Amino acid sequence: MQSGRRFASMYVREAWRRALRRVALLRLKLFRHSVNVPERLIVAPTDLRSIDSHVADEILNGRFLLAGRMLETGGKSPFTFTLPSRPFATRLHSFGWLRHMRANKTERSSAAARAIVDSWLSIHAGRMEGIAWEIDITAQRVIAWLSHSPVVLQNADRGFYRRFMKSLAFQVRFLHRMAPYTLGGLELFRLRIALAMASVAMPTRAATLRRAAQALDREFDSQILPDGGHISRNPRIGLELLLDLLPLRQTYVNLGHDLPQKLISGIDRMYPALRFFRHQDGDLALFNGATSTLANELISVLRYDETAGQPFKALPHSRYQRLSGGKTVIIADAGTPPSGGALRTVHAGSLSFEMSSGRHRFIVNSGSPKFAGHRYVQMARTTAAHSTVILNDTSSSRFSPSPFLNHAITEPVKTVTVDRAETEDGRDSIKLSHDGYIRAFGVLHERELTLNAAGSIVTGRDRLVVREGHQSDEPLKAVARFHIHPAIVLQQSDGESVMLTAPDGESWLFSAPGNEVLITEDIFFADSSGICGSDQIEIDFDLAEKTEIRWFLSRKG
Repeated sequence: MQSGRRFASMYVREAWRRALRRVALLRLKLFRHSVNVPERLIVAPTDLRSIDSHVADEILNGRFLLAGRMLETGGKSPFTFTLPSRPFATRLHSFGWLRHMRANKTERSSAAARAIVDSWLSIHAGRMEGIAWEIDITAQRVIAWLSHSPVVLQNADRGFYRRFMKSLAFQVRFLHRMAPYTLGGLELFRLRIALAMASVAMPTRAATLRRAAQALDREFDSQILPDGGHISRNPRIGLELLLDLLPLRQTYVNLGHDLPQKLISGIDRMYPALRFFRHQDGDLALFNGATSTLANELISVLRYDETAGQPFKALPHSRYQRLSGGKTVIIADAGTPPSGGALRTVHAGSLSFEMSSGRHRFIVNSGSPKFAGHRYVQMARTTAAHSTVILNDTSSSRFSPSPFLNHAITEPVKTVTVDRAETEDGRDSIKLSHDGYIRAFGVLHERELTLNAAGSIVTGRDRLVVREGHQSDEPLKAVARFHIHPAIVLQQSDGESVMLTAPDGESWLFSAPGNEVLITEDIFFADSSGICGSDQIEIDFDLAEKTEIRWFLSRKG
């Protein structure tokens, strides 16, 4: 009953938000010709993302390689073709690929970039519909056009220059009008960054500059937690935001403007969280929608870290725990799903963990795909895609079946308890529990993780506590899953143990005495090249026979 009321309330709020947005959009269309067109741009903010001359060469030869798909244009505009996938269209319309055109620094590159932008202006500038005008894509496009305007406008004629500036000014107005109807989270934060960047890069009134800064400050207050994590609990969003916030900060400084009050302190607060989630191989942990991270992007952001220090043992507001010893790191999800718009992207991964050692990640979550369709994105959100225990093939937090709500979580885990201790011999341990299975099955999941001081032995215990007096209508069957990174090779040692071996020879023995340990096929969603096959370790157990399993990881050699 309570779940039904929550679903109905979410549905009504979403319908009302969309209705208000349609009204605002209609009013915007009626007055789209009244925009003031700036004569010029004042500055082009820098872009910290990496550039690739090979991508530029491919574009010059009429081949667009985006989101894992290729489009051959034969020299025509890509916007005149049926695009191969939604992720491809997202990348194309957001214009982040413009940065690669800087690699050659030739008139040919500028002319090609200008021709593609001109084609977009002819086909999409006046439509205000479809994927090209989704809010987050528009915000990314505004940032890209501002940052790479020198490439696009080099030797441009007056007519193109004015069309470009008119469209840019209108897109800024569009973002301003859509802000009240945008769900909180990365989309709204990026919208505020785009408006702040436009306020300093384009001629504007002092009041507009001030309002953009104040609105950005509000996002720091509402979205960046006191420990530096993001409200979505997605480790990668901090990196995504810093890639845009750092150039924005420098642009304010270069032009001598007063910085938004929260910009410097907010950036400084985000860095410790970024270091917290960084594994031994340099990549970020895969929780709550995180996907693969380009090493050069992470390095380019960490270069500006003025708060350098050892990672924290815990992020108490983001609700994550970290164990470290020797060259081994364990990161565990000790939190409940966040509220608000983040329920549309958050994963059902309570009590899941990842482990890395040396230069490799060994145990991971499946992560979220960069380029795949909606079905795979939703599969990646389930508890089965995380290194934790799942009961009766049911996710610990349940999702809405409605695409209208983007399958938001309607029955979240409500309580996660954390107890941390360090023994005299240097062992560090955390005891966790979540109540996600209490309502449906009357079962509490408890997990204990311990790492010795040398970082060579991991001890784990999973216990499913059946609430006294609860009667289940079906047998209770649990599966403990340990998803293994695709680079790691698994070999069955015996019925109770498996050897994990990294490419450089580092090996760990996984064992669970008294349990059958299985190697099964798996899917890794977060590979940099797209979805790929991998393996997982499984331990199945029936709660009628046992309610607790113990398992161990020990480094060999």
